[in-house]
Amino acid sequence: MPPAVLLLSGGLDSTTMLAWALDRGFDVHAMTFRYGQRHAGEIEAARRVATRYGVRDHVVVDIDLRTFGGSALTADIDVPKDRAADTMSSGIPITYVPARNTIFLSFCLAWAEVLGASDIFIGVNAVDYSGYPDCRPEYIAAYERMANLATRGGVEGTAPIRIRTPLLDLTKRQIVELGRSLGVDYSMTMSCYDPTDAGEACGHCDACTLRLKGFAEAGVSDPAAYIQPPNEARR
Repeated sequence: MPPAVLLLSGGLDSTTMLAWALDRGFDVHAMTFRYGQRHAGEIEAARRVATRYGVRDHVVVDIDLRTFGGSALTADIDVPKDRAADTMSSGIPITYVPARNTIFLSFCLAWAEVLGASDIFIGVNAVDYSGYPDCRPEYIAAYERMANLATRGGVEGTAPIRIRTPLLDLTKRQIVELGRSLGVDYSMTMSCYDPTDAGEACGHCDACTLRLKGFAEAGVSDPAAYIQPPNEARR
């Protein structure tokens, strides 16, 4: 069982990716970030998921990106609601957190070096996504090149780094279908950018819109908790 580091947010994508990695025999060490995000409820979701799947280790790393702000997730800025799906990939939304994936992957890279792991999993998606620049295949390829220039295992060739993105080219519908084929219980996940204190999803932010679209296209109901039933939340 080769060791791997996996970014686990507790949402739809990262939970599906975790099930995929375990199904393929990886010994997963999961990493979650408490970075001052508005939707901090995702941390508890990540804990539920990590416990359910019995990952080797699950660490929650504390950093505070509110120091810089610049995003609706880390500053006092309203989260956009009810945006049309076809507008989400036409620009970079205010929910983009500056350099977030670069920061996260750097922590994962450090842990991978300690573990002697070559594989780092991140649940980025370049099809049904919100226009984030650090979710594109060009970014992932560039980061992987950098990682192999910056690590002992990469330079010596003993543990070359691979940034694994099994969901990169999948639609949200395909991600839902993949997860269901792997037996994922999506009721324990949380994707919303602006949930209630009780962890109920708003049903109107970009993350909810894309998630609900994926479940609808897959012909199944989203079992996550919403403030309103999902069909009503989209009205």
